[in-house]
Amino acid sequence: MARYDTLGMGYARFRQPDARIAAQIREALGTAKTVVNVGAGAGSYEPTDRHVIAVEPSETMIAQRPPDAAPAVVARAEALPFADASFDAAMAVLTVHHWSDWQRGVAEMRRVARTVVVLTWDPADEGFWLTREYLPEVLALDHAIFPPVDALAEALGNAAVRPVPIPADCTDGFLGAYWQRPEAYLDADVRGAISSCARVADVASRMGRLADDLATGRWSRRHGHLLTHDVLDVGYRLIVGPPVP
Repeated sequence: MARYDTLGMGYARFRQPDARIAAQIREALGTAKTVVNVGAGAGSYEPTDRHVIAVEPSETMIAQRPPDAAPAVVARAEALPFADASFDAAMAVLTVHHWSDWQRGVAEMRRVARTVVVLTWDPADEGFWLTREYLPEVLALDHAIFPPVDALAEALGNAAVRPVPIPADCTDGFLGAYWQRPEAYLDADVRGAISSCARVADVASRMGRLADDLATGRWSRRHGHLLTHDVLDVGYRLIVGPPVP
């Protein structure tokens, strides 16, 4: 988590939860009254109408949690400090790819909660224009660290997999959030809150090429049709496990 102690410094500014994604997560949590948020970070997508306990290993991330956020425990997904069946539901939002052992983390979530909800990215997806044309290393790296969606679904007990189309004006600045706003990726602070970008050593030079393509109209000629879309499926998936017996 040492990388997140630096990377996480911009999360509270750029990683604001998107209300439309939040609604899908709330729906997936169903009637759960008690929720543990695993890999909780700065608290994005934690429901405010239920009793929530956050689990987060990075104190830098915890320090960015709002004063009225749910209480946070310093711990890892692979060793949750709770008794069996302590919660109605467990949630994990864009975090499983950072765990040292995602299978163990998922097993721990199923141990402490009856229902498990995971938001992730599908490594089988081809990505979108940013990763295909400017940052192919990101796509390769993410293929290596994101668990296959079908394997995640199986580990959660043959869970349902729901596509999560990303709105054009998405407020949560993860990798795919700016698919219709390419100029955002030129901002080093924006990239600093995206873990995938932080892993590419020469990302600034790649973004220089994007800047040239925007200035000359090349990007528009290739991808201008995206400006007519309200949402786009760029591979994000919500995995909703059946209740644990």
